[in-house]
Amino acid sequence: MTSTPDAAPAVATRLLDDALEFAREAGDFTMRYFESGDLAVDYKGDGSPVTEADRGAELLLRRRLAERYPHDAIVGEEHDDRAGTSGRTWMLDPVDGTKSFTHGVPLFANLVAVLDEHGPAVGVLNLPALGEVVYAGRGLGCFHNGNQVRVNDVDDISRSAICASGFEGVDPEPFGRLCASGAIVRTWGDAYGYFLVATGRVEAMIDYGLNPWDIAPMHVIIDEAGGRISDWDAQPLPMSGNTLATNGHMHDPILGLL
Repeated sequence: MTSTPDAAPAVATRLLDDALEFAREAGDFTMRYFESGDLAVDYKGDGSPVTEADRGAELLLRRRLAERYPHDAIVGEEHDDRAGTSGRTWMLDPVDGTKSFTHGVPLFANLVAVLDEHGPAVGVLNLPALGEVVYAGRGLGCFHNGNQVRVNDVDDISRSAICASGFEGVDPEPFGRLCASGAIVRTWGDAYGYFLVATGRVEAMIDYGLNPWDIAPMHVIIDEAGGRISDWDAQPLPMSGNTLATNGHMHDPILGLL
């Protein structure tokens, strides 16, 4: 798959508008449960938490897709895949950052992405507790709350801010090198870190152990915002595993430290 504007046509504006509408509806649904005193938390086989907000928001998204895009495939975190015949696939993460969600931290997101025969086509990252949303369509640009946005132009690692989802379970040596570089390193993680890169607030987001629904929207968002995204070996379009998203200027220097 490829996602560069030169290699693939722009997507239809309606597809982006619908994805944005769906993600906002999922956000409204999850906010009914956020900071509720009786939220039940279950745990999957891998130890990750899941709640009725996760499951219910994905079911809502699937209902909307059944109504409007009945021939499209669906891949989501909480429910079984649905096959399609249209050549498009919707990827859904109803609550990205469930650990934040269950701890009352407002940095969780609703993620919606569309892939077509050319690759990543649409990405939406909705932060309902913050009232912020960033979204992009291939060839259409990247937008934050209705205004077009781009990554920043910082090109000095000693003046950069780098986000990460955390440090547990990974080799601490590369993160030590990052801290020694003079960069500010903060764990404003999960989808929120990519939001910060796309809107020019920070220069890089380092992530690891991702599933396809975690990263699918970020390819379009970061690309259309003028940034760069790859795995830690500089390979483009990772759909799982370890990922680096940057403003472009910081990409190779950070890869060198990783």
